[in-house]
Amino acid sequence: MESLQAIQDYLRRIYYSENLWTVAVELVSIGLVVWWIVRFLRGTRGARLFKGALFLLAVAYLVINLVAKRLELDRIELLFSKLMWPSFIAVLVVFQPELRRVLMRVGETKLFWATADETQAVVSHIVRAVTSFSKNKIGAVIALEGKVKLGSLAESGVALNAQVSTELLTSIFWPGSTLHDMGVIIRGDRVVAARCQFPLAEMDEHTSSLGSRHRAALGLSAESDAAVVVVSEQTGRISLARKGTLEQGLTAHELQNRLAGHLHDSG
Repeated sequence: MESLQAIQDYLRRIYYSENLWTVAVELVSIGLVVWWIVRFLRGTRGARLFKGALFLLAVAYLVINLVAKRLELDRIELLFSKLMWPSFIAVLVVFQPELRRVLMRVGETKLFWATADETQAVVSHIVRAVTSFSKNKIGAVIALEGKVKLGSLAESGVALNAQVSTELLTSIFWPGSTLHDMGVIIRGDRVVAARCQFPLAEMDEHTSSLGSRHRAALGLSAESDAAVVVVSEQTGRISLARKGTLEQGLTAHELQNRLAGHLHDSG
């Protein structure tokens, strides 16, 4: 009966206002924040950590409010209350990569954008190169930078700062080339760098069947607003990663439309 009374007290605290619209707006706002966090963390190691943190918070609430207070376990209640600040600091440390990604998306934007003609030319060069890779089963990973700059990743590779062209991309990913491994970053109409190490998506039931190129594409697309084109070395299949999701088996025409839309939205 005491547990039932505690639940009733909790429900009364939720519906503290006689204005149901106020309650509805607050609950929807909380739900949207949680949904955004889960969507933002999807495909990264933070997704499981966030679920674990939610579970621990639920357990802590039950222990404090439904057990410790009712049974007058003052020491347990005091212990949990004292652990709140250390837990908050621990969350900041554990979710440091995800917090950094949030700040990157908020604060890092491009200062210059390509014209419509330049965008069309860049897309055409990429599609022609990718089509050739697909026919010859040559693996490739090409990231098109959005509003979030990828400067730190470009610094991990070989700087090129060259005009985008089909011939340049073909020479970079041709088997035997020293730049063949890892990924290429394109900013505007320039190939900024090659042989860049992209962050890998967390291994789970959805990514366990994917190779390192596809996981790298998913990882980068989850941590930025970049669109990442992937060509499978085994099957020649063309895929596109955006916002932490992977679209596989694209045709050249479909890839061109999606890349053009991505660059238009990023401009």
